[in-house]
Formats: sequence, C-alpha cells, structure tokens
Amino acid sequence: MIFDSHAHYYSKAFNADRDELLTRLHREQDVRAIVCPSENLGSALKCLDLAEEYDFIYAAVGIHPNYADTWSDSYPAKLRKMLEHKKVVALGEAGLDYYRRQDNRGKQIQVFETQLQMAKETGMPMIIHDREAHGDMYGILRRYRPEGVMHCFSGSVESAREALQLGLYIGLGGSITTPNAVKPVEVARYVPLDRLVLETDAPYLIPAPYRSGPDKYRRSESWMIKYVAEFIAGLRGIAAEELLEITARNAADLYRVKI
Repeated sequence: MIFDSHAHYYSKAFNADRDELLTRLHREQDVRAIVCPSENLGSALKCLDLAEEYDFIYAAVGIHPNYADTWSDSYPAKLRKMLEHKKVVALGEAGLDYYRRQDNRGKQIQVFETQLQMAKETGMPMIIHDREAHGDMYGILRRYRPEGVMHCFSGSVESAREALQLGLYIGLGGSITTPNAVKPVEVARYVPLDRLVLETDAPYLIPAPYRSGPDKYRRSESWMIKYVAEFIAGLRGIAAEELLEITARNAADLYRVKI
C-alpha cells in the first residue's frame, strides 16, 4: 500500500504519458492515494484538474516561496475559493526557501504567514517547505502552530524534535537514499513511526537504485516509494510492507482521506 504524500504530477515531465502512468500506478502498483501540491495559482488549477479526473488524487493549493514575488492582494480570495473544493486536502506547499534567494526574505515571510493564518482559519493542514531557513521557520511555526507536515525534511534530529513537539509530521523521500544523506538518515531512525509520511516530490528526488548507473531513471514516480520504505525499514528493523502500511495510514490521517 502506497500513499504518496507529495507529488507534482502536473509537471511537464509527465506530459507524454501522464494518464497511462497514473492509471498503472493505481491499478497495478498499489498506489492508493497521491496528494498533488501546487507552487502557484496556475499549478493549483492543474492540481484541481487532476484531482477531479482521478479519484485517488487529491490537491493542495498554495504559493511556494519561489513564487513569493508573484503574490498580489487578490491571492487570498482566490486561494480561499480553491480551499472550498471537495478534493482539496491541504494548503501548500508554502514556506521559506533561502537556498535560491535571500534578497526577498521579508516577502517570503509575509506570504508564508498569510497562508498560515488562512490555514488556521479554514482548519486545513499545511504542507511546509523549509530550505536553509530553519531559524526563521521555527520562530514562525512556534507562533502559528499549524497542523501539517514538514515536506522533504532536511534538518537535524534537533529540528525534527521541535517539529514533532509542534505536532507536525515529518515527510521523507528519495533523497534519504543518497550516500551523503547523513542528517535525514539520523532523522529516519529517530522520528516516531506514527509521525512519518513518505513522498516522492515527483518528478524530483529519484531514489537509489535509479539515480545513476545503467538503471538511471529520468524522473521520480510514486511506485518508487517502495525503495524509500525499504531503506528506512532497514534502519528501523521492520518489514518494508509494514512501514508502507503505517505511513499510508499516517498520510490518510493527516489529510483526512479514506484509503
């Protein structure tokens, strides 16, 4: 049983075979559910289209920090309208990203906090993006205390501990299988199993054994979560099938969907 808690299937990387792939994932590869998070208003509409077309796909709508400069006064009303859609299960992905830009920190914080307030008012969980912005991020999270998940978690065990104390889930994906993934491996050993969800961030973060060599793959797909599960299960001393079951149930609880 696979619940991919974070996958961007509107990406152009899937334009050639999107329907064939999604149909196969659900019918043949035991992918029970997928959450498609947006980056901007355009991709939010595409996530909604996918959620309407496929029963097992759900949408999250929000503005990614890389698009913070596109924010306008009309966005809150547009996002609120989208959040009313029956297949929308979260607000996001939203957060802070100082890896790509640091010159607009104030704008990123403003956009993030506006969405956090919106999530609080609507009762929606947040899909939170945090890249090289831990200090500002945790100060904000302590103030707003949202429900949700730290997507593609890249922090230390200490950061994970604080996120868990705030009631958040930890999302891990293909990058944990890379040789230099020291902190994520420590986190994977540490996080309580009932607070862990798995993701692909498709089409990104391809897991081993498909990252390089003769089997190198051009994109990440939801069935590859089984390799993430095998890796983490090996660290935890449990069966991969058990971990897939647990994390799928966790994601269903987080997003309040039936699987």
